[in-house]
Amino acid sequence: MNLSRQEFRQQIRQQRQQLSAQFQQQSGTLLVEQCASLSELEQAHHIALYLNVDGEIDTKPLIEWLWQQGKQVYLPVIHPFSKGHLLFLHYQPETDMVLNQYRIFEPKLNQTLIKPTQKLDLIFTPLVGFDSFGHRLGMGGGYYDRTLEPWFNNKCGAKPIGLAHDCQHVSRLPIESWDVPLPKIVTPSKIWQWESHA
Repeated sequence: MNLSRQEFRQQIRQQRQQLSAQFQQQSGTLLVEQCASLSELEQAHHIALYLNVDGEIDTKPLIEWLWQQGKQVYLPVIHPFSKGHLLFLHYQPETDMVLNQYRIFEPKLNQTLIKPTQKLDLIFTPLVGFDSFGHRLGMGGGYYDRTLEPWFNNKCGAKPIGLAHDCQHVSRLPIESWDVPLPKIVTPSKIWQWESHA
């Protein structure tokens, strides 16, 4: 049976929403262990991440670990004028946070904290599902597809790396022309990588 993108989205979101708090905690810790072995992190100083919602893998342990390593962390903010686009703002423990239109916490907009996407080294990317070919299924808003377009077209700018639970993997997703395949996706149990996308 071939599922549509919407059906995949619904099914995988349901699966991850059912994960227990204890499982989430363990997964977040294991994710840090996997990410610690990423060669890209050694040279990276400016790293975009996101705060997990909707059963996504817990990113807080990774954010705290990156701070301990002396890395600069940035979070996405929905662009106030450019519809469907993201800005990335410097994030620290004392950063003022506000709820956006999706009821997700993001840094309060402050122009002095914006880091242009091309000046980021890595963008850890959220996803609903991914397949064995590196294709990601997002929430459907296209925010990250637009953000990662420069990387997709000419491999310039911040390198994207997906983060997910193991249960978010499916063998093959239905894909669209605008989908950006990721060079690497990290789960608590392994690092998936596709040289053809790197």
